[in-house]
Amino acid sequence: MHAVRLHSFGPPENLVHEKTEDPVPGPGQVRIAVAAAGVHLLDTALREGRRGPLPALPELPTVPGREVAGVVDALGDGTDASWLGRRVVAHLGPVPGGYAELAVTDTDRLHEIPANLDFAAAVAMIGTGRTALGIAGFAEPGADDVVVVPAAAGGIGTLLVQHAKNAGATVVGLAGGPEKTARVRANGADLAVDYTAPGWPDEVRAFLAGRPATLVYDGVGGEAAREAVALLGPGGRHLVFGWSAEGIGDEARGHFVEGVSASVLGPEMLRRAGGLRALEERALDEAARGRLRPAVTRLPLSGAAAAHRALQTRGTVGKVVLEP
Repeated sequence: MHAVRLHSFGPPENLVHEKTEDPVPGPGQVRIAVAAAGVHLLDTALREGRRGPLPALPELPTVPGREVAGVVDALGDGTDASWLGRRVVAHLGPVPGGYAELAVTDTDRLHEIPANLDFAAAVAMIGTGRTALGIAGFAEPGADDVVVVPAAAGGIGTLLVQHAKNAGATVVGLAGGPEKTARVRANGADLAVDYTAPGWPDEVRAFLAGRPATLVYDGVGGEAAREAVALLGPGGRHLVFGWSAEGIGDEARGHFVEGVSASVLGPEMLRRAGGLRALEERALDEAARGRLRPAVTRLPLSGAAAAHRALQTRGTVGKVVLEP
């Protein structure tokens, strides 16, 4: 098979698309002929030799990637034969191997893909979808809320905008540049604002006509997030999530601040009824019903280096997916 392998930590160019041996499923496992593989911001940190929230770096050489969708093409010993030929999606967990034409995983990680979802949408929902719903669970929006979503054109931001709109909230989506703000507007945000434009908070205040924001979903930190937090009224909620967030500034004083780092988010979601699997099932179901619609940037598997560069420079929209 062909796979993208990392032989040494460093820049995106260290990701090499090359031929390697086909993986063989072990007992209780399946092999998936991969049709879509998710790319995560954490993948870029691991490539550079930064472990982020993980306990350790992967051993080299490694095939990055932990989210795959495709068709089961081989079974390990003792595996239920009914899995063969089924369209499935799986989050591989702590074991990498997704950037490849073939990937192996345990059957307890598999979900059958709903008939009306394509592979790219399924792989977006198994990781980004479950995360967005997990984040929202810490600060659920309601019909009386004014929700501000920085990075609203990103994979998680796109779904948080939709989730808040489904709850009846007024949603302000922030994104960089006219192309991304157009996408945020088309995604259903009541107001889409270019946070790179001078004075953008005044545009938000004018739109809200004296109504304060009540909830900020902040996964990026930085100046845009600090200005978003300044839009909150007394008692407003500022949810900080993600290992890449830069944290909060003095503007958050007087507001309810909930910090959800990656090290907290995973264990907290595991403690909820059904754990991560329940969130994965819910995410896939929401997508199948059309309530959540992931945005996807598709690139060929051989373009993994370009995908990493674009992701790190915020040159992508939605979830980045590699297709062999």
